[in-house]
Parts: sequence; structure tokens; C-alpha cells
Amino acid sequence: MPKYVYRYFPVKALGEGPRLLFSYGKEEFEDIRVNPDEWATYKPKTLFGQMPTLEIDGKQYAQSVAISRYLGRKYGISGATPEEDLLIDQIVDFVNDIRAKAAIVHYEQDETLKEKKHKDFSVNLYPILLEKLDSIIADNNGHLALGKLTWGDFVLTGMLDYMKVMLRMPDLEEKYVNIKKVVDNVVAIPQVKAYVEKAPKTDF
Repeated sequence: MPKYVYRYFPVKALGEGPRLLFSYGKEEFEDIRVNPDEWATYKPKTLFGQMPTLEIDGKQYAQSVAISRYLGRKYGISGATPEEDLLIDQIVDFVNDIRAKAAIVHYEQDETLKEKKHKDFSVNLYPILLEKLDSIIADNNGHLALGKLTWGDFVLTGMLDYMKVMLRMPDLEEKYVNIKKVVDNVVAIPQVKAYVEKAPKTDF
């Protein structure tokens, strides 16, 4: 069996999706949570100067979505055809588009501009994107794509708390109940539930 060593910061954010997928696959992996004071030392050793990274038998790979896609294929929850894979990829990219737009505001250094952007996006952008996402999930039986469980569901579940922080929307799951269904469906899987219950608790 291959040896997996997974590294990310001690938060969920962009790194939790693969952790959830490992738990789904009942796969043993070394879950190294790199503290900020350790990051400066580890960063030069990464492929792209960022995390997460995944080592498979000593060879390093990177990028959270690429790792999630790999694990989805490994555990049989990717598409059965190239077109089905495309359906999963496009919705995962859409979820990441929402996150990226929220990040523009969240990481803005100018506080005045930050508040202006947040007010604008909260009225003119976030509702449109989230309603579209919620509608797509409703059409897919509580999943992101194909009407069934795919690796994309784990990506959204893993990063949802991070998105809620950046969107400043702690009640997101109450407003968009179908998004909540994705999380509920993933966390209801016994081995995933067991991981979530034991995992370190973080705000995002």
C-alpha cells in the first residue's frame, strides 16, 4: 500500500476536502498540520510555495482540487465518462469562483475599500452566485453533480466554514438549505462522521 503524507495548515479552509476524502476511503494517511511558525521552513520545500501538499511514497504533489480529484478517482466517486467528469469539474470550479470573489474582499488591506466591496458584493453578487449554486444542488438530489455523491461534494463540505467567514454569512446554510444538504449527506457517511467527530475543532 502507498504511504500518504498530507500537509496543510491547522484549519479546514482549502485543505479539509482531501482529509474528508481520505476518511471516506478509509485510507491511512499522516495528517501533518503545519503551524504558521513552521511554514517558513517548509515553504521552500513545496512545489508551488503553498499547501496543501500530498506525498505518495515520498513523491510530492500539490493543489487541493487536483488532490481531491485524484482521491475521487481512487475511491470510485468521480465520473464514469469524460463528460461526467466535466460536470463535476465545472461545478467545483464554480464553487471556487465564489470563494475567490469573497477572498478579494476578505484579504483587501484598505479597510475603507474592503467595506465598500463587501457592501457591493453582498447586494449585487453573492446572492446571485449562491442562489445559482443552491439551485444546481436542488436539481442534483442534494449533491453538486450527477445527482449522486462525488468528490466535489467533499470539496464544498471541507471549505464551507471558510466561505462563511469570508462571505460574513454565518447563517449561509439557513439561507441556502440545499447547500446544507451537501454537507449533511457527506457528514452522514459513517467513516466521515467518525473523522469529523475526532478532528481538531477550528473556526474555518
